[in-house]
Amino acid sequence: MSQPLILASHHLCPYVQRAAIALTEKGVAFERRHVDLSNKPKWFLAISPLGKTPVLKVGGTAVFESTVILEYLEETQGNPLHPDDPLKRAEHRSWIEFGSSVLSDIWGFYAAQDTETFKAKTDALSAKFARLEQRLGNGPYFDGDAFSLVDAAFGPIFRYFDTFDCIGEFGILHSKPKVTAWREELAIRPSVATAVSSDYPTLLWSFLEKRNSRLSDLIARVA
Repeated sequence: MSQPLILASHHLCPYVQRAAIALTEKGVAFERRHVDLSNKPKWFLAISPLGKTPVLKVGGTAVFESTVILEYLEETQGNPLHPDDPLKRAEHRSWIEFGSSVLSDIWGFYAAQDTETFKAKTDALSAKFARLEQRLGNGPYFDGDAFSLVDAAFGPIFRYFDTFDCIGEFGILHSKPKVTAWREELAIRPSVATAVSSDYPTLLWSFLEKRNSRLSDLIARVA
């Protein structure tokens, strides 16, 4: 008998979305429990040594860090999202880490408090997506027809840009047709679309608005 799966989540966490997407793609039943990270409950602190989401509680055992959760699901659940070939699998893992680096730059982008830092993060993101443009093939997904864990990692990344596009034109994805087509394909994938609640755009907008950052200033002009 399979053990119940509980995914400790936060409404805006892109790493939680990775896990939710993978679970959905694999057709695995799970319970999602949202956590207020500004007021972490005791039950969450008891299973999250780092105090971060996501955490996947498997029966009485807690698995934390999104990449570890993804690998655990690959080892224990059907519908594999990694390639069969070991070298190709390693390459995919590398690009998932690349995705984590992109998320770090996105954090720097929306947290930058001065124009110089904001521009540097904008340029860094543009350069990273230029590298992706070089790697992508004919699609529709990262490595062809099969949806993979790399796609699960980048779906939440592109979701940020749905909100960024409402604030201004930053040129980050400009002149990158393969990246743009990939973004559009991921947006309509059911597992990606349902990885967040319907109020996600409102929650993200409010979060960005309160950052006291350069992006917050631009939001004030749009509002």
